[in-house]
Amino acid sequence: MNEYVLFLIAIIPIIWLIASLGIMKLPAHKTCFATVILTFIIAMVFWKMPFVDAVTASIEGVLVALWPILLVIVAALFTYNLAVETKTMDTMKQMLSSITTDDRIQVLILAWGFGGFLEAVAGYGTAVAIPASILASLGFNPIFAAIICLIANTVPTAFGAIGIPVSTLASVTGLDVMRLSYLTAIQLAPFIIVIPFVLVILTKKSLKALKGVFLITLASGLAFALPQIFIAKYLGAELPALIGSLCSMLITILMAKAMNKRKDISEEENSIKGSVASKVSVSTKEGILAWLPYILLCVLILAASPLFPSINEFLARFTSQFKIYTGEGAATTEFIWINTPGIVIIVATFIGGLIQRVKVSTMINVFIRTVKQLSKSFITITSIVAISKLMSYSTMTASISFGLSAITGSFYPVISPLLGSIGTFVTGSDTSANILFGGLQSQSATSLGIDPYWIAAANTAGATAGKMISPQSIAIATSATGLIGKEGKILNSTLKFCLVYVVILGVLVYFGSYLKI
Repeated sequence: MNEYVLFLIAIIPIIWLIASLGIMKLPAHKTCFATVILTFIIAMVFWKMPFVDAVTASIEGVLVALWPILLVIVAALFTYNLAVETKTMDTMKQMLSSITTDDRIQVLILAWGFGGFLEAVAGYGTAVAIPASILASLGFNPIFAAIICLIANTVPTAFGAIGIPVSTLASVTGLDVMRLSYLTAIQLAPFIIVIPFVLVILTKKSLKALKGVFLITLASGLAFALPQIFIAKYLGAELPALIGSLCSMLITILMAKAMNKRKDISEEENSIKGSVASKVSVSTKEGILAWLPYILLCVLILAASPLFPSINEFLARFTSQFKIYTGEGAATTEFIWINTPGIVIIVATFIGGLIQRVKVSTMINVFIRTVKQLSKSFITITSIVAISKLMSYSTMTASISFGLSAITGSFYPVISPLLGSIGTFVTGSDTSANILFGGLQSQSATSLGIDPYWIAAANTAGATAGKMISPQSIAIATSATGLIGKEGKILNSTLKFCLVYVVILGVLVYFGSYLKI
């Protein structure tokens, strides 16, 4: 069958997902399950995928969805639900208010800084689930909290989970990881500076939102972008997002506290009585206890990461490998039983709960309630990952990439970020998008006489844009904020930002590729 016809057929599941969620506004768990069946039939009829292979590809997708993806969602929401149950969430709110009561700055601290840190050290949806749930608890509109965290959780994903996406891209393309890291950081830098401004504007739905917080917003972006470029250039893929997010969060908090202090002094001077209403203070002990599960989470994830090789290698022993897919090109599916973010979050929460003197029975009841709360999310996410496996193993994704490259010709650099975003839309993962299209992007660049490093980096940068519209990411956001069934509304909101992101990035990549940057 003609390759162009196969390209048009291959994009049918993607078009259906966008239309059914964004236009028809069907419930995600129903439309994603229907898309599995549609993709299953298309793979067998047009790509001649044997029935048994299609079944085992789907099973592999379901199992990978359960472990580690759904495990992370359950763990993150369990941590939040327990904080609500024990009232420590109220203490956390008071502490955040003591830093600033300005919701624009709270968004920068939680969605941008803290979310970027979680993506850097853990990934797998933690950067959406945890900040979104906290923002919703602070009184933010849940839909807004979901959208804002999806938009924020774009650029950090390139170097997420201690640099796995870029490291994986280097291995599948045979390119030097240092240069690849540097060029990826360069391409993302303008977006890292601009996105905090977008978040602030969205918070108040007006350009006027920047009044009074322009400098802190600019500092929040620059404090992330500049360290990330420096670390990527000289140290590689593991630490850029981690160092960048920490610097951004630290600078934002320090500037916020300084602004808050000046505001308090001003209010006191202008007060008729010479004093202001007393604020409820939180002691250091109360604050540490309230944040303890999240503190332990960060400590344990860092301790178990490649930054500490001895611990990381020990925990890596608790791993099982299976071949689930029965067809040609079957990959070994790896299940990491201990050193996976979901388990680390659950362990941190239980330890934190015990130190907070929460009964074990209470924690178990909250955990069971959390699992029941996510029943529809289980269907949605297992379906999405099954779709990605079917499309990958049947070579439907290869047909999509061929069609895009053949149609665009010399303008291929413009479309290269779009290919990366499609990869993330389908798989929900920047790493998977690099595995799917990284080699093709590099080969296409070489055949066109373009620097393969620049185009391979564009695949990763484009994949970060696809993160905000990925059904998997949206399902995580709706699960964390209690918005199951509102996936279409959120997709409609994030889709326009994704399109603008990809178009601007495509133009930058096009000119950058011919300017030999």
